[in-house]
Amino acid sequence: MRSPIAKEGFIIIIPLAFLAAVFYSFSHYWATGLFEGLFLFCCWFFRDPERSIPQEPKVIVSPADGKVVEIVKESDPLLPNDNYIRVSIFLNVFNVHVNRIPIAGKIEAKRYNKGKFLNAANHKASLDNEQNTILLNNGSVKILVKQIAGLIARRIVCYAKEGDDYQLGQRFGLIRFGSRTDIFVPEGTELKVKKDDIVSGGSSIIGYLK
Repeated sequence: MRSPIAKEGFIIIIPLAFLAAVFYSFSHYWATGLFEGLFLFCCWFFRDPERSIPQEPKVIVSPADGKVVEIVKESDPLLPNDNYIRVSIFLNVFNVHVNRIPIAGKIEAKRYNKGKFLNAANHKASLDNEQNTILLNNGSVKILVKQIAGLIARRIVCYAKEGDDYQLGQRFGLIRFGSRTDIFVPEGTELKVKKDDIVSGGSSIIGYLK
């Protein structure tokens, strides 16, 4: 049985629980309340709920929870051509922060870039911020996903390695405390989202491949 909390959260949650217990034992109730509150917030922040994964042919699912903040034509050096659309999803601190694979396929490439920590809602974040990129290949099409750190988020986690095979909707990483996830899909994709839409990772449909 999977834990309802992402494993990356325990390094924060366990010390908070310990500190709450220590302060309680010394009757420092204000400090106990503070650390209990932080403990509960982090348990909630690092939640990792199960999702109902669509099984329709050629479906592309959202790689993250959040709000669609931008849809523009854009490419990336890892992509085979310039005929791609970028869909950017902003995650605030109240969203689930687990990232999921948008199409089944093989991790063809992985790239990490150090960078700035601009507000992830800023359009420049896609270019300037610290980010991790994976390129997925399903044998007929390539899709790229970027995990982008934000103003508060300072830790990108990515389990995926080059050569790994992933299933649709499978977990592949997490970004701590506010961030952004970009997905690059081929032009001609039948998009099912628009700016300001709210999406859920692994279950919301971004679009359908041609």
